[in-house]
This record gives sequence, C-alpha cells and structure tokens, in this order.
Amino acid sequence: MNIRIARAGSVATVTLCRPEVRNAFDDTLIADLDDAFRDLGAEPGVRAIVLAAEGPAFCAGADLHWMRRMAGYSRDENLADAGKLAAMLRTIAECPKPTIARVQGDVYAGGMGLVAACDIAVAADTAGFCLSEVKIGLVPATISPYVLRAMGTRAAQRYFLTAERFDAAEAHRIGFVHAVVAADALDATVDGWLRALTGASPAAVGACKRLIADVAGRPVDDALVAHTVEGIADIRASDEGREGVQAFLQKRKPSWLG
Repeated sequence: MNIRIARAGSVATVTLCRPEVRNAFDDTLIADLDDAFRDLGAEPGVRAIVLAAEGPAFCAGADLHWMRRMAGYSRDENLADAGKLAAMLRTIAECPKPTIARVQGDVYAGGMGLVAACDIAVAADTAGFCLSEVKIGLVPATISPYVLRAMGTRAAQRYFLTAERFDAAEAHRIGFVHAVVAADALDATVDGWLRALTGASPAAVGACKRLIADVAGRPVDDALVAHTVEGIADIRASDEGREGVQAFLQKRKPSWLG
C-alpha cells in the first residue's frame, strides 16, 4: 500500500505509507497521489485535504529502484515519465479543495515539490530540507514552478545551485513553510487551520484559490482590474455569498456551518 486515505467528517487525510524507503515515490505512488487528489477534490463532502507521511521522513524524493529503471530510459521515455510527475503535482496544486502539508520529517528533492504544491505547510522543528538534484547531475525542473512560488527566486538561486541541506527554521524564514512547531504540536497546528478552513464558505475558499492563481505575478492593468471586479460581483451574487452576508448582518451562523 503506497498511500492511505482516511476521512474525519469533511476532512480527508492522504498519508504516504512507504516508510521503509523514506516515502520516496515511484510511478505507482505518483499515480496513486494523482488519483487521490483528483477524486477527493471532486467529492462534495470534502472541505479540506491533509497530506501526511508515516515514519521518520516525509519524502526522500525519487525511489532508488525507480531511478535505476530511469537510468536506461530514452529521452522520449523520460518525457513521458516526467510528465506523469508534473501532472500529479499540478493535480495537487490545482485541487479545488484547500490542502495542508503536515511535514513530520526530512524532505528531499521531489518531495519538496509535494510540500510546495500544497496551499499551506507546517513542519516539525527537527525536519530538514534539501533540493539535492545537482549533486547527481540533475535539476529540480518538474518541481520548480511550485518550489519557486513557495520560496521565491532569490532563495532558489542559493538552494537549487548549492544543494545545501537547510533546517525547518530556514524553511520558515524563506517562506517555504508557514509554521514550524515541535513534533508533538503538529496535529494541533493542522487542526487549527482545518477549523478555519472548514468554518469558511466552501465556495469562497475555492474562489480564493482560483483568485490567487489568476492574480499572482500579473501586472495591475485594466484586464486584471476588470477580472477582480467580476470576481467580487460573481461571489456577491452567488447563493453562498448572499447567505454569508445575510448571516453576518443577522448575527447568525451561515448555512454551511449547519
């Protein structure tokens, strides 16, 4: 079993279950993660998804057996193989439900892409991070859109090129994770975020995810201004938008809180 999916009310947790290989991924795990986030993202009863892992490491990147197979691939075979990883990361990043990475241990190489593809990330203070690809003659190409978005270009210029290992405090300083806590406080931190996410309007949370993707990095021009104006007009006129405003004015709970 590569992953385990558990449900608790409106929250789903996807757990990497390959601790014997430090949760390194291969083509099977990539396919399982893609299917899990695609299916959970489409499930109406799911309001948030947590990505977690078993064992001392969160994800050590590519599985050695998978790397041995790839060593003999042609360029076309490598294109197809990398395309599956890219598609899985995009599925997580574009999941319509908010996602949280619960990082209990070390994260290396492609594992950095998993964390960066999630909306929010918390790490144990003992976790280590490394973009180790250049050490073996590779580059973090497939994960780069998500890692760059998370840590910024300046930090990437250092850590992509040097392959230095850095600690959780540094991951927090450069913005790669949102919080660093003691290992025994990971669940409480995740639970606090989940309460916030599931207490908000599901439609508004999904719209916020799309808004960030649409607005980030774009120049503030007439087209962008028009897009944001349409966005607020659409959500105000929606059923949940109307319900949320009325509940606020009437000092009552909105319908999505039951």
